[in-house]
Amino acid sequence: MTNIYFLAAEGESLPLDNPVGPLLPASYDIVWSLIPFLVILWVFWKFIIPKFQEVLAEREDRIEGGIERAEAAQTEAKAALDKYNSQLAEARQEANKIREEAREQGQKIIAEATDKANEENNRIIASGEKQLQAMREQVITDLRREMGMNSVNLAERLLGRELSDDLKKSETIDKFLGELDDVAVAGK
Repeated sequence: MTNIYFLAAEGESLPLDNPVGPLLPASYDIVWSLIPFLVILWVFWKFIIPKFQEVLAEREDRIEGGIERAEAAQTEAKAALDKYNSQLAEARQEANKIREEAREQGQKIIAEATDKANEENNRIIASGEKQLQAMREQVITDLRREMGMNSVNLAERLLGRELSDDLKKSETIDKFLGELDDVAVAGK
């Protein structure tokens, strides 16, 4: 090991010879260290800390403003959603109402069409019955006339002479037709 000796001027002591201890510096070091520290502290206090506070205040305002804007936007979005939901509910109610009205109108149209069809059917049936009745009467009239003529011809053949008198012809025809009606009623 090598021993290093420091030469110290008279009255000076070696650094490890200080009775205060090795961790505490000498008083002159404390004074000369304190002066730059105070100058740096004053510069920080005067220029840097206010700038930091200004930047922090601005950032805080931005954050709070952003939060407020976000809350306002969220409130607006919720209001818009509520409005949309209410409009959607109204639209659904309106659609149900329209659907129900259409269903009712459809039923009315069907009922009206059914009534018209029944009326038309009844009219056609009545018209057909009238035509049938008219045709029946026409056939009966034609049959009576032909039967009357046949009965007159038959009577002329049986009697061997001509029935010239219209009154006699008419009586003979009426008598014959009356007998036919009696036979028809008895057959039913």
